[in-house]
Amino acid sequence: SYKKMKRAGAFDEKLLVYDQVKPDVHLDSLKPEPIYRGHPDKPMVSFIINVAWGNEYLQEMLPVLQKHRVKATFFLEGRWVKHHPELAKAIQNGGHEIGNHSYNHPDMSKLTRERISEQLRMTNEQIDETLGVKPKWFAPPSGSFRKEVVDQAHKMGMGTILWTVDTIDWQKPQPAVLQQRVLSKVHNGAMILMHPTDPTAKSLAVLIQNLHEKGYQIGTVSQLMNEKRLVEE
Repeated sequence: SYKKMKRAGAFDEKLLVYDQVKPDVHLDSLKPEPIYRGHPDKPMVSFIINVAWGNEYLQEMLPVLQKHRVKATFFLEGRWVKHHPELAKAIQNGGHEIGNHSYNHPDMSKLTRERISEQLRMTNEQIDETLGVKPKWFAPPSGSFRKEVVDQAHKMGMGTILWTVDTIDWQKPQPAVLQQRVLSKVHNGAMILMHPTDPTAKSLAVLIQNLHEKGYQIGTVSQLMNEKRLVEE
């Protein structure tokens, strides 16, 4: 790279030649713990969208994501998938990642081991039956969990996902307030928590545009957790 640019007499990013070096420690090598963010040196963020209600706003959000070619990770409640299979399929057909959000939105931290396992299993079975997908990630409702929840999810092949930036959209803030809340706190590796709500639907295009202008890629949780610094679009 140096020799090419020396001959040209100027720095040119397109002439850089490099290889990405794999890390010594891999995510799969670590003991199961909740994940709050991606790597701080990776200029990517993820939209994590928890779905148990808000169908009318979901139908507004999906075309915006498609228009801007943004893929998100949707954590679906099992009961919701059972009652709204066509909407679940619309999310999948948009190329989005599908995660587990429990079966009927309990406080997972207060359940017995057997009930934790049942919530996770029933949701995975419903998602598999409806979409033919096995979730890699689990997002506990309201972010409530204890170690047993993380361990049970791990036994089922799922990592437990939380967030670093919360839209708090369920409180129905003005779109400008939601946008400022996100854009003032966003950082490399941020996972941005959303729900299908009116302020989120109205803010989504603005957030995408501003995040791209700040130099962030927007990808799924799996893309964010990928060891590669950048994901090819």
